[in-house]
Amino acid sequence: MHQGDISAAEAYQRLQNNAAAVLIDVRTQPEWVFVGVPAVERLIRLSWQVFPSMQVNAQFVAEIEQMGLPKDTEILCICRSGARSASAASALTDAGFTNAWNVAQGFEGDKDAQGHRGTLGGWKAASLPWVQS
Repeated sequence: MHQGDISAAEAYQRLQNNAAAVLIDVRTQPEWVFVGVPAVERLIRLSWQVFPSMQVNAQFVAEIEQMGLPKDTEILCICRSGARSASAASALTDAGFTNAWNVAQGFEGDKDAQGHRGTLGGWKAASLPWVQS
């Protein structure tokens, strides 16, 4: 199990306050391109699930380990809504990373009354910096 869930605003503050902290966006390449990504310096884009099959990326942890991050690095995982990122943070914890967190509500947050994301919870709704390709 990962360290816990934090809000998008708290994740952003941690990135501002800890020069060694990293944000891992575990969504897919189409999501990064069409929905946008957090605009932060220490952003790692590495999919937890491989598009289009959406099977778990069996190399996820190995690819993070190959980056040479110390095992005590503050790692903040984010996805669309907080589900995939929780799994990714837990997998990193199981691999010996001791400071992995899940960004609850993710980049787009929960669906609103009209069934749309991006307005109710998450990185975008918190008005945190982001860019779109």
